Amino acid sequence: MKKCIIASLALLGFVTINAQNVTLNVRLKPIQTLVVNNSQKIVNLDYVTKDDYANGVSSLNTDHLSIYSTGGFQVKVKSANAALQNGGKNIQANTIQIKASAGSEAVNGAQYAQGTTLSANETTLVTSTAGGVNKKISIEYKGAGANAYIDNYIAGQDPTIYTTELTYTIIAQ
Repeated sequence: MKKCIIASLALLGFVTINAQNVTLNVRLKPIQTLVVNNSQKIVNLDYVTKDDYANGVSSLNTDHLSIYSTGGFQVKVKSANAALQNGGKNIQANTIQIKASAGSEAVNGAQYAQGTTLSANETTLVTSTAGGVNKKISIEYKGAGANAYIDNYIAGQDPTIYTTELTYTIIAQ
């Protein structure tokens, strides 16, 4: 019996244990989402008084955009056209300013564009080197003053409405 145990131990001593390695990867894909506040999908700049035509009007849309980004990003805006249309008349898009600012849940360290004019070309409104979850951006739209739109009312229309679609985009940086 002793010989059997010694023989068994001798055999086990020659058995090698094979170690196996596993490579574990954490693979992070970039995610950027941008959502316009549902209650602010239509923005009106209403010219009602002489002072409105003289000074311009603005509409501040608090928490207008909500973003989610896994890293640095840029938010851009562009108009569908170089001019807002109503029949044969138009108002040049670049007479409207857009100002971005921190919303109620600010993006840490973000840079916000101040007084950017609307254009058919993409214009950067917000730049951030850090990402964020459900961060808010407020947008103020400001129409021209100095009676710039004085000859754009069309008789029989109350009100005369000039329209364009804006497209906001978010891209990784």
